[in-house]
Amino acid sequence: MKISGFTIIKNAEIFDFPVVEAIRSILDAVDEFVVAVGESDDNTEALIRSIDSPKIRIVNTVWDTKKYSGGGVILAQQTDVALRACTGDWCFYVQSDEVMHESGIPIVRAACEKYLDDPHIDGFTFKYVHLYGDYRRVIDFLHFAYPREIRIVRNRPDIHSWRDAQSFRINSGFDGDYTKKEGTEKLRCVGLDALMFHYGWSRDPRLLTGKVNHMKRIYDGKEEAGTETHHDYGNLSVFPLYNGSQPALMHDRIEAMSWGDYLRYDGPWPEHRKIRGRKYRFLRFIESRLLGRRRLLGFKNYISAGRFRF
Repeated sequence: MKISGFTIIKNAEIFDFPVVEAIRSILDAVDEFVVAVGESDDNTEALIRSIDSPKIRIVNTVWDTKKYSGGGVILAQQTDVALRACTGDWCFYVQSDEVMHESGIPIVRAACEKYLDDPHIDGFTFKYVHLYGDYRRVIDFLHFAYPREIRIVRNRPDIHSWRDAQSFRINSGFDGDYTKKEGTEKLRCVGLDALMFHYGWSRDPRLLTGKVNHMKRIYDGKEEAGTETHHDYGNLSVFPLYNGSQPALMHDRIEAMSWGDYLRYDGPWPEHRKIRGRKYRFLRFIESRLLGRRRLLGFKNYISAGRFRF
């Protein structure tokens, strides 16, 4: 059995991506690691090479945002570039702002071995912890942050990244359109009790401003320079504290946090419709008080095929 790890990255330093921690977090679980490094305005490639592992293979790319415009589909296209370069039986995707807890390594190896020859299983999902703001707060708004997502898929030519690379779908007649549902199938996935930590909304707010504006161009086709010196996370006190252990690889980054003066714990809620909107606040009340934190009316881009007990 062979497992390939893969990810995509561009402008890692400019936008404060914990990509080194992301790669290292799954390196012991994989036999090779493919990194699609987009043409960058900083030292991203040198940063990846600093990991100095014989498992790592870099694929240099240029993001064609004219051909793949809007909706974040350039992220799916680049993810497919990395996926197609994988040579393993299983392909383990970690985004550049995600870090797996080290306790997940033996779980991943055991699950991939167990289901290697089971044609009914297409992949595996991971449990998510979404950090917000100061590395201590966790997003408990279930419609703002997915509780599980696909991160391991079989190495098959009909499995492609989907939409903005959050997930994957089976698309045997793939024509380059990463957004369509017609003619595609959801993957049958086994749930793993392995924790994936998402730090996309927990980084230096001075650098996050540039990243947010850049993502507006990727999703909306326009980039606004803006006048903000830092991103306002909103009132962090509305988010609960995370009391569990975080990945050991994140310890130094968390300890080095130097932007506490740019955060606030009072005043208005974050300006996001899935947090502040009346509809979603009502859903949050029902889900947390009556449904035991089970998501109501939530979208799930996979078919659950049981849980793996390690």
